[in-house]
Amino acid sequence: MSEKKKQPGLEENFARLEELTQELEKDDIPLEKAFQIYSEGMMLLKRCNNQIDRVEKQVLKLNGEGQLEELDHEYEGI
Repeated sequence: MSEKKKQPGLEENFARLEELTQELEKDDIPLEKAFQIYSEGMMLLKRCNNQIDRVEKQVLKLNGEGQLEELDHEYEGI
């Protein structure tokens, strides 16, 4: 029986993005390494966007009681 590797959650991905940002801010980072870090960060950012989209869809379903509706309007603009 093979175990499925658990994908990191949104919080873990944001923490990794923070680590990558700190690495890129170093003055002595070689260009090739910077590009690798940047590429990983872009992939993580895409994954985070997908995770956020998935959560938003779940929230819409839960709030709709059988119908889809937008998030509370009182929180817009925050």
